[in-house]
Amino acid sequence: MKIADFDLYKDLLYEKSGLDITPDKSYLLDSRLTPIAKKWGYPSLDAMSVNLRALPDPALVTEIVDAMTTNETSFYRDIRPFENFENVVLPYLIENAKRGKTLRIWCAACSSGQEPYSIAMILKEKQAQLKGVRIEIIATDISDRVLATAKQGLYSQFEVQRGLPVTKLVSFFKQVEEKWQISDEIKSMITFKNFNLLDPMTSLGQFDVVFCRNVLIYFDIPTKAKVLEGISRQMARDGYLFLGGAETVLGVTDKFSSIKDVRGLYAQTGEHGTVERASSFSTVSSAGNV
Repeated sequence: MKIADFDLYKDLLYEKSGLDITPDKSYLLDSRLTPIAKKWGYPSLDAMSVNLRALPDPALVTEIVDAMTTNETSFYRDIRPFENFENVVLPYLIENAKRGKTLRIWCAACSSGQEPYSIAMILKEKQAQLKGVRIEIIATDISDRVLATAKQGLYSQFEVQRGLPVTKLVSFFKQVEEKWQISDEIKSMITFKNFNLLDPMTSLGQFDVVFCRNVLIYFDIPTKAKVLEGISRQMARDGYLFLGGAETVLGVTDKFSSIKDVRGLYAQTGEHGTVERASSFSTVSSAGNV
């Protein structure tokens, strides 16, 4: 790929999605965008680049961003965050919830829906303890394509075998020919929306828990800081943030601090009670992860 064309797509992706594409990833641009060029009737990727530079079609730009967005996911991916949600965070939220309260959870960059559905299944199994507490799960992604899959809730045998316990498959899915359909009861717990993490987040409302896992690794530090600070403004003061195992807030923002002995879990910095919660969490986490 020509350097000028690489810069064209690099700048476009950064502006539209925050993705920071480095030169060593230029092969991904070739492999993922060449089929799009053919689909749009261009004889080559070079020809599409020329036209894109002259007169960018918004629909084409959207498809390019979609193609370059990583949508890797699975049920209960990297199981520990879900164990910590169930055994560490949820007991705290239940203990401190007021009757009639709405517990709001945001899954950012939800891809094809396995993460929010995994959370919903955990909450469904805890419904006795959550009596009197309303549940609202908002799941967002920049890609309409993966959101359509998520809303359908229909997964292949391969997809349900990746991390989904058999007990949950039996309880919450039904087989439809060669695929598996998640129950309407679980689907009804989640609202899927198209949302760009670079946009103002105020329209989403306030959340008690935010899952923003394996997203920040694709952003540069200023974009990471912008996203984390936006999330901080939308979180309850006693809310919690889950990041991916390879992600950190160190050197990025001072809005969040890690919870002691619970990897990947963060609370708002400076809130009253953070130290006490971190201490109690260490005990629960150790018991819950034996």
